[in-house]
Amino acid sequence: MPGNNPSSFLDALRRDLAELEGRGLRRALRPIERTQGSRVVIDHRTFVNFASNDYLGLATNPRIRAAAANAILEQGWGAGASRLLSGSRTVHAEAERRLAAFRGAEAALLFPTGYVANLGLLQALADSDAVIASDALNHASLIDACRLSRARVVVYPHRDVAAARRALEEARGASRRLLVTDAVFSMDGDLAPLPELLAAARATGSVFVVDDAHGNGVLGEEGRGTLEALGLDPAAPDVVVTATLSKAFGGSGGFVCGARELVDWLVTRSRAFIYTTGIPAAAAAGAIAALEVLASDPWRRLDVRAHARRLRQLLAARCPERAAAWSPESWDVPIVPVLAGDAHRAVAAADRLFAQGLFAPAIRPPTVPEGTSRLRLSLSAEHLERDIETLAEAVADALEA
Repeated sequence: MPGNNPSSFLDALRRDLAELEGRGLRRALRPIERTQGSRVVIDHRTFVNFASNDYLGLATNPRIRAAAANAILEQGWGAGASRLLSGSRTVHAEAERRLAAFRGAEAALLFPTGYVANLGLLQALADSDAVIASDALNHASLIDACRLSRARVVVYPHRDVAAARRALEEARGASRRLLVTDAVFSMDGDLAPLPELLAAARATGSVFVVDDAHGNGVLGEEGRGTLEALGLDPAAPDVVVTATLSKAFGGSGGFVCGARELVDWLVTRSRAFIYTTGIPAAAAAGAIAALEVLASDPWRRLDVRAHARRLRQLLAARCPERAAAWSPESWDVPIVPVLAGDAHRAVAAADRLFAQGLFAPAIRPPTVPEGTSRLRLSLSAEHLERDIETLAEAVADALEA
């Protein structure tokens, strides 16, 4: 039959790829040869990297690299099995204990990635009789987790507390109600109104789930995340936090933290935990070392937040119409979005930056909504003040060209 003809299948893919190319939406990988702090080498040329979530510059930190390397030498590279079989190591348990203490929670559980942590959490907590209220701009991992849970999902307008509460109030007959939000929204760099959302969750008897991937290690007086920054109690039993080890911690993996009963339930019922190999011992050892560096080097979170404020100040002076989109509470967040609108325009601006040795690829649909393509500028404690000044001038010129 024609539908089974491999050539027709490939022809269809070629047509679809050509259509995406024409809209400026076809993507391609750009391998990096070497990374050192805020610099990367691509095609034998050094660039200042503004596309990494390594906010504190820990991915190449010598202490963390040594901890991970020693763990490989002592315990090998892979865990070899799921955590419930023979894949659980003492270093996993120690990392979970320290992560829970860091976040002010009773317990924590490691997952292969932050994405998988969200999948594993919501699948285990919700079923087809549950209702989830989810912010319209939540990360793809939360969107997919909601779908996997089979719950009825009500998407409320971005940061609209009244709409979220209304959705939960109207779901009184649900087996369980959950309010799910990012803490820091990854493409816009703005914060969820967590105190108000928590109040809405408590008023409706709902579980409050917060993905703090981009606030963990960066925000708060001690770097304990967005809840700390906004004065919330992370130990509250009705607050569940997910986060990642791949951003401010500079490593690999994700985790869920909350009440001890929650973690016990995930160990027993989370398919994304039960049916996958445990993360390498090296990743857990790296997380422990990252926590130690966080405690000993507070300048890292202070510097990256200062860079974020400085970049916004410089861009606001040159591009006030684009700066108007930034909410006041976002100025400490090391994610600075600069909207270009059209995908082709965003790609052209990124190409101009690349020609000047600045690496900041364009962000296009479906990652962001149509008409909101942008440069998403990510900052690191490893950046220099002159890097920030050079970037601000180059971005303003690139978007005005």
